[in-house]
Amino acid sequence: MSRNERSKLQEQAVAREHGVMRHGKPDERVRRTHERLGSALVALIQEKSIDDVTVQEVLDRASVGRSTFYLHFRDKNDLLLSQLETFLEMMSTALSTRKEKSLRVVPVAEMFEHIGNQKKVYRALADCGRLNDFFDLAQGYFARGIERRLVESGRLPKLPQRELAARSSALAGSLLSLLRWWLDRGAKEKPRAMDEMFHKMVWSGLQ
Repeated sequence: MSRNERSKLQEQAVAREHGVMRHGKPDERVRRTHERLGSALVALIQEKSIDDVTVQEVLDRASVGRSTFYLHFRDKNDLLLSQLETFLEMMSTALSTRKEKSLRVVPVAEMFEHIGNQKKVYRALADCGRLNDFFDLAQGYFARGIERRLVESGRLPKLPQRELAARSSALAGSLLSLLRWWLDRGAKEKPRAMDEMFHKMVWSGLQ
């Protein structure tokens, strides 16, 4: 995927996120439809390459009509992007949403455990060339989520906004590098241990 295509994906992700913030969450019926379509696609890409999956197969697996699908998504790639965004939005904002009283900036243990249990999906994304799309999107989501958590921590009151944003972006990159390292080595370490390791790096580097 070219740099321009990756930039477009990131712009679409930000637009989706801001759209949800402006207009609120979709209604329950729409949410269930998205979940059914997303689950169907995830199941299919564990069976074969996404390039070989057809929209009709997704519709048949999800028991959703074609007109309903195209009301929400342009194509199967748009559906995949939506699923990745939903996961990243949930993980990057989880601590702030539940107002966790800790110095964690990302729910690393929870995220690593979830991804570790979905190794087939991770491998499927790699095999079809979409893994970099996931990490490109994740960089933006986690940079914003980490920045918010750093502000909520109250430990960096004098840090200029530009430096705060730069540090948050760097920490997001470190998180994703750590995730790649963990997965590529077979996810041998406990997710909780990876959480502790990451946050030691976070606060030792910021002090």
